[in-house]
Amino acid sequence: MIISASRRTDIPKYYSEWLVNRIKEGYVDVRNPMYSSQVSRYSLNPEIVDGIVFWTKDPAPMLKRLDAFSEYSYYFQFSLTPYGKDIEGNLPDKHELINTFKELSSRIGSDRVNWRYDPILLNGKYSIEYQIHAFGKIATELKGYTKKVTISFIDEYNFGGRSVYNSLQTEEIVVAQQILLAEKISEIAHNNGMSVDTCAEKIDLQKYGIEHARCVDGRIFERLNGCKLSRLKTRYEELAKDAAQRKECHCVDSVDIGWPNTCLNGCKYCYATSSEAGLEQNVKKYNPNSSLLCGEIDQQNDRLTDHRGRGDERDRSFKFGTTAEQLSFDV
Repeated sequence: MIISASRRTDIPKYYSEWLVNRIKEGYVDVRNPMYSSQVSRYSLNPEIVDGIVFWTKDPAPMLKRLDAFSEYSYYFQFSLTPYGKDIEGNLPDKHELINTFKELSSRIGSDRVNWRYDPILLNGKYSIEYQIHAFGKIATELKGYTKKVTISFIDEYNFGGRSVYNSLQTEEIVVAQQILLAEKISEIAHNNGMSVDTCAEKIDLQKYGIEHARCVDGRIFERLNGCKLSRLKTRYEELAKDAAQRKECHCVDSVDIGWPNTCLNGCKYCYATSSEAGLEQNVKKYNPNSSLLCGEIDQQNDRLTDHRGRGDERDRSFKFGTTAEQLSFDV
């Protein structure tokens, strides 16, 4: 099992205390985003967890807690973009983030901190020339501190009538623009010792040395663990694609332990924050000692499925508040 922490929110920045507490307890509960009364319980036993992927724009609060993950294989997807507070309202100064990137890389190794330069957007302030210049400056700073950069182009997300394109005063980046950006970015990245891939993009950019990304990449954990992840493979001996993700996504299966509308970074392009009112309510529910990232278990109405068992005992479902036997599980 691979843990994704998390596409839905910035756990390293805001919820690392909660995650460390879950590590100590040995399990985590996750609500189904589509059916919130359905709760899944997963073991965090390092003998079961093949690896953890951390997604973040600022892991500084987690640096002091890295020792808690010493028994796990893990790597970071660190998003570092060229935008100001007009787009990423609550992030620190970029120079501070670059220093955090370097510190994290120095502690865990450049092969375990992947740089994400995404999403790329174009508008009256952020032009193609600006993007190329900014990418070059950041790449020069990060030379030797990462081995890979992942890029993507802005996509339209429309939640409750809120158009991302409208809020950013941008529009779809056409193929010719994508090719121009890709060619320049690839040249800069390779000159700074980095490979380049694209996240969930249809366009084929192999001509410029750019592959399709696997942001949750089982091959990395095979290397870190020194063994094959056979349980994640299809009958064709390929690591199984995560069917819950977009068609263009090449990530392998993982369990995301985050919850939407809990990230406070304030990025206008964010697909995981669809409601400011929901964000405010969820943040108030946060309890670092809860088994859930947001809120508490409702013992009357929630239905929990425990995935920690083995053999015939796997995936047992129960309603809370029934018998003691139903509340007793072995990791």
